Amino acid sequence: MSNETSRGERRQGRSAPPAAAAAFRHTGTGTAAGRIHRELRADIVAVRRRPGESISEKAIAAVYGVSRTPVREALLRLAEERLVEIFPQSGTFVARIPLAALEEALVVRMALEETMARMAARRGDAAKLDIVAASIERQRALASAGDGDGFLEQDEFFHAAVADAAGFPSVWTLVQSVKMQVDRYRRLTLPVPGRMQAVVAEHEHVLVALRSGDPDRAAAAMTEHLTALMTFADVRLIDPDCLLDDPSKPMFKDVE
Repeated sequence: MSNETSRGERRQGRSAPPAAAAAFRHTGTGTAAGRIHRELRADIVAVRRRPGESISEKAIAAVYGVSRTPVREALLRLAEERLVEIFPQSGTFVARIPLAALEEALVVRMALEETMARMAARRGDAAKLDIVAASIERQRALASAGDGDGFLEQDEFFHAAVADAAGFPSVWTLVQSVKMQVDRYRRLTLPVPGRMQAVVAEHEHVLVALRSGDPDRAAAAMTEHLTALMTFADVRLIDPDCLLDDPSKPMFKDVE
């Protein structure tokens, strides 16, 4: 069975094969907690586990063939990352997306990616910008095919390629560390008609600005692209319970 199939079965609540569970147990509690954290985190960021969805320690422990201890460790790490909320009397739930965190992440992204756009335009490395252009063409094909997962992968590649064209590829790693909530939000906007096509157009606009050699124009195009995410569609019209306007407000009315 492939890793992809195994992950899919876990998301549907099926048990892992006994041999796989035994091999997983053999890796030790620390490693188990790390793997559970990584896979749950990936599911939450990709919105395979939606905001407000209940998470059962018992069910996850059974799937991985471990005790609840590594599961609890993984969930505590996710809570620190604001991806789950743990209520002792009510259970553990996938956290809603806090608007404040979106705004913070966008501030960081704009500060870093505006600078990368400026530097990429100033450097004018034609070969590197050709890589950016090729990514846009792949995005166009994926948008036409309706392949959301592939599209988002290429979206990531586009931004990484711009940082590379600027001469600072590691800056994209810094951006990735702060944009988890943004990634969840954009996953929810992806089904909105025209969303992928709009992103392709924005990326083309950025590329034209980069190739112009005008740093200010390139920075402005990148800013316009990044801020468009928050104005293209109101996710509350798609799923009214997925956003948290007030971080101090509990997810459920009966939770004090």
